Amino acid sequence: MRASVTRLPAWAAWRSTAPDAAATVGAEEEVMLLDPRDFSLAQRATEVIESLSPQLAAHCSPETHGSALELRTDPHSTVGDLAAQLAGVRRRLSRELASLGLVAGCAGTHPTTLWSDTVVSDSQRYRLIYESMRELARREPSFALHVHVGVESPEEAIVLCNRMRAHLPLLLALSANSPFWQGRDSGLCSSRTPLFQAFPRVGIPRAFADYEHWVTTIELLMRSGAIPEPTFLWWDVRPQPRFGTVEVRVMDAQTTVSDTAALVALVQAIARLELVEGYASATLLDAPEVLAENRFLAARDGMDAELIEPDLERRVPARNQLEELLEACAPHAQEIGCERELAGVRGLARVGGGAAQRALARELDGDLPRLVEALANAFVSDD
Repeated sequence: MRASVTRLPAWAAWRSTAPDAAATVGAEEEVMLLDPRDFSLAQRATEVIESLSPQLAAHCSPETHGSALELRTDPHSTVGDLAAQLAGVRRRLSRELASLGLVAGCAGTHPTTLWSDTVVSDSQRYRLIYESMRELARREPSFALHVHVGVESPEEAIVLCNRMRAHLPLLLALSANSPFWQGRDSGLCSSRTPLFQAFPRVGIPRAFADYEHWVTTIELLMRSGAIPEPTFLWWDVRPQPRFGTVEVRVMDAQTTVSDTAALVALVQAIARLELVEGYASATLLDAPEVLAENRFLAARDGMDAELIEPDLERRVPARNQLEELLEACAPHAQEIGCERELAGVRGLARVGGGAAQRALARELDGDLPRLVEALANAFVSDD
């Protein structure tokens, strides 16, 4: 029998949102700071943060590693508005970095960096992470895309978190954008996934009976001193009470804003699909081993993966699953106005970031610094 929370702690108070909150989205993307002389990671996040204009500082913060920044949007009712703001934030960052002799780029990992090059951010939060993680915090940095979907109530958030679990492997496969690791092809489409897996409290969470069940679970970890606050749970999907959102965290960072917008639109449409119709298979939702295996297959093979469908008792190409999902999402995308951005999902599925990186590396005869240069050039351009 689980313990009951008779009164919710202050941190669990749910931020009220609009009645049609499932149409509200925000995004956070982790980006690389690069030295344009050789396109290595530049360990200068503290210097950059201190130099930012007030307009940019409101949308930028340090990350675990000294070569990374997090860019974040405001909440938006449409993905088009979100993409426009994100493009503007990227442009402003590029201009302000130029005065420091730096550039930015976006992918799930930096193709050539080594753990020995890594510097942990000196902000208070990340010093605490280092004290907890020890040398695990000095692994090669990884860069993710996080998407927030607003929901009206905490109970609805738990329903969405539980049901979104079924879609996490496909979202990972579609977003996979980190094939290179330590200067070589990792053989994976998302090497970021196993790198980040070194941290505790990651991966696909279990299902929770209700919001009180989730709060009770988190409270035990906090009261026992295992974690200082709920955001030290780095699950692939989690409620965010202070924002009134469900946060999807499984995806690699995307090189271009248009690819980011396509993924945000898909998450937004899936959220409405699940809250309105309850699309995901109950058999799959009740099979954590299948979800975990699908997550691995997605990280390894990207959109070439064949993911397990327990109702069929066989594996099915991820591309087939995506087509079925897009068909189911179409009326919801129309309702919330993200059809144009959702249309970009098929292009991403054909030649996603990881496949595009491999193709370019072949054209460049394996010159990975030039590959990183191309990532930097694409940071403010969707050409």
